[in-house]
Amino acid sequence: MERTVIELGSRDLLVVAGLPGAGKTTLLRHAAGSLRVLDSDQVRGRLGAVLPAAVPYRLYRPVVHVCHRARIVLFAALRRGPLVVHEPATRASTRRWLGLVARGTRRPARLLWLDATAEEALAGQHCRARVVRSRSFARHVARADAVRAELRAGRVPPGFGSAQVLTRTAALHAVLRPGAGGPTRTPAPRTARPAVRTDPPRTAATSRTARPVARGRAG
Repeated sequence: MERTVIELGSRDLLVVAGLPGAGKTTLLRHAAGSLRVLDSDQVRGRLGAVLPAAVPYRLYRPVVHVCHRARIVLFAALRRGPLVVHEPATRASTRRWLGLVARGTRRPARLLWLDATAEEALAGQHCRARVVRSRSFARHVARADAVRAELRAGRVPPGFGSAQVLTRTAALHAVLRPGAGGPTRTPAPRTARPAVRTDPPRTAATSRTARPVARGRAG
């Protein structure tokens, strides 16, 4: 299968989104070592290491999410270089908030949506030996269906300059890396144009570089 290479501009904020179990963590393992990746599991691991083992995660989950969001704001505002954020982002409010963070810190916002069926995502959760509660997962699935419909209709989420869709299979073979050039620019277009490209699995043996494939009006 052809490997998809996704290059980031020097100030890009890339949100890697999709259902829990869609392959986000696996994709981010293939990110170049120089890329800064922010994941709520990083916060969870640090808190879990200092809290008594008897404390269940559900009791400090809200603290994890608050700290994760605070890190996103701080790193986006204070750190140089591209930033990759690991978020399901099935909630419209989460996507809007991430778009606002990008705009407020003068970073082009890009969405990389990993498109997986509920069955594929659930299998991915079992593979990683961590399964989301059934009610929570059902809500993610319902919201993800709406996101998929929007992207297939060529609509980029508000606040984002571009969006790209990868199947779960394609994501397993994708690589993230800093681009060789300057920042990726996302000017608002004067005329409408196709907004989103879906990348199906390829059969070629060579790799390719994925450029920003969708343009939208930020705000």
